[in-house]
Amino acid sequence: MTTKLALLPALLAAAALAQTPPPHQRKPQAPSPDGNPYYRLSVDATPMDGVPKGEIRGPFTLPSLAYPGTQHTYWVYVPAQYDPSTPASLMIYNDGQAFMNPDGDVRAPIVMDNLIFRREIPVMIAVFINPGRRPDQPEPTLTNWGDRDTNRPTEYNTLDDKYARVIVDELLPVLYKTYNISKDPDAHGIGGSSSGAIAAFTVAWQRPDVFHKVLSNVGSFTNLRGGDAYPDLIRDSPKKPIRIFLVDGRNDNRALFADGTYDPRRDWFLQNVRMEQALTAKGYEVNYSWGIQRHGQKMLSTVFPDMMRWLWRDYGVTTDPRDIPSREPNTGKKQP
Repeated sequence: MTTKLALLPALLAAAALAQTPPPHQRKPQAPSPDGNPYYRLSVDATPMDGVPKGEIRGPFTLPSLAYPGTQHTYWVYVPAQYDPSTPASLMIYNDGQAFMNPDGDVRAPIVMDNLIFRREIPVMIAVFINPGRRPDQPEPTLTNWGDRDTNRPTEYNTLDDKYARVIVDELLPVLYKTYNISKDPDAHGIGGSSSGAIAAFTVAWQRPDVFHKVLSNVGSFTNLRGGDAYPDLIRDSPKKPIRIFLVDGRNDNRALFADGTYDPRRDWFLQNVRMEQALTAKGYEVNYSWGIQRHGQKMLSTVFPDMMRWLWRDYGVTTDPRDIPSREPNTGKKQP
């Protein structure tokens, strides 16, 4: 095992040379079923009467030292129940614009409003952070996540500690100055979709002293920049205190091409299953849901609230039947 671990840095460095080919060099995919129409927006992603709405603050700009010359745009969700005298939990979403968009597939602020109100997750601050970009580059949107005109591929797909430094060393100190956020890594989660999902896992993998919870949708644990090395790395490394929920669809990018060739290292669904198998074999707290979605966030429309419930399921509960306030919805109002 020592020999394997010693060779891993070299293997990962070699794998990182495998870049996404330009569009004109990509082979056409074989036809694939479309399962996306069978996913509907969860009731938890719908505003409900009587549920207090959190506040979205921003956008803010975070200059980066880890990636000189770039900056990250981010927004902060502050729930109505936030009390500056009580440490709040923290959830960070990569590709923040896609998770916070009120017309998107996730609508995380609305989901969090509803789940916090019903005491199904703790009171938490959320940060929606976009990939880094130069000031002259466009801000990512729902139709352009920034793969070709921001620093997204480098930050999210590379298996090093640079993006973890953005989150832990650059973003968190700014948040701590403004909000009373718990320093307990059990109270910290990070998530994303596609390259944002592997980036979330990498942050927790590199800094398990800070992040214990990972939410992953259609994670790019593939050979974009060596991400398919993770299952072997997980099996060959000491277990880390990470809890993870994986979601993917059987009609994700399967690397089955129209000419009949197949590249398993670029098969998203296969590599997500390999991640689950490696994490399970190593004894990690892992949950997963395999559907029929294509590459994207359609399945999150349905399962995102359950992912949040599972990741945060043990944040604390009282069993005292006389504690009536804890049995009522969390409005944020102080009880007499």
